[in-house]
Amino acid sequence: MKLNLWKLWCTNFHLRNKSDMKIYTKTGDKGETGLFGGERVSKNNLRLNAYGSIDELNSFLGLAIIEVASGEIKGVLIDLQNKLFALGSDLATPETEKNKKLNITRLPDSYILETEHAIDKYEAKLEELKNFILPGGSKGSALLHICRTISRRAEREVVALKNTEHIGENIVIFLNRLSDLFFVLSRFENKYSNIPDTKWIP
Repeated sequence: MKLNLWKLWCTNFHLRNKSDMKIYTKTGDKGETGLFGGERVSKNNLRLNAYGSIDELNSFLGLAIIEVASGEIKGVLIDLQNKLFALGSDLATPETEKNKKLNITRLPDSYILETEHAIDKYEAKLEELKNFILPGGSKGSALLHICRTISRRAEREVVALKNTEHIGENIVIFLNRLSDLFFVLSRFENKYSNIPDTKWIP
């Protein structure tokens, strides 16, 4: 049985009984934090930069869900929020012998395949792109472009982490696909809202 993420989060933050149920723990007051599994690292650690950007992306997805006009796109974004939470737990748990007992679900191939399917599905509904476009149009589309750029940053940070220690191959691939999906969804959102994409005029 895979470890429940909420239980894991609670364990990591020492929420073992009601008297401990506080949002602050004071364990990070010296600039360190705990990874899943108990390892203490600096808060500017490459791993924290990576899953911190995933958390930021998930927060902006929450805002995009509120603002996009297409109910269909809202459903896609909600699904992505859950995938990103799983990705964050993967990144927060180094692949060590000690951590194998945690039985964390590593990012599956299905996340990549489902993302590629969504890209193909929504790209097929759009006109062929013949110009560079600028972020904007509808508010929902602009927010999806912000999500696109955060996912690109997260990808760069994950690559930097991958150059120093082992992480699953699927993480980089998924993030690479994710930025493409946000680009396609941003265009679809403009089309759904009857607002043209903003063409780049050099």
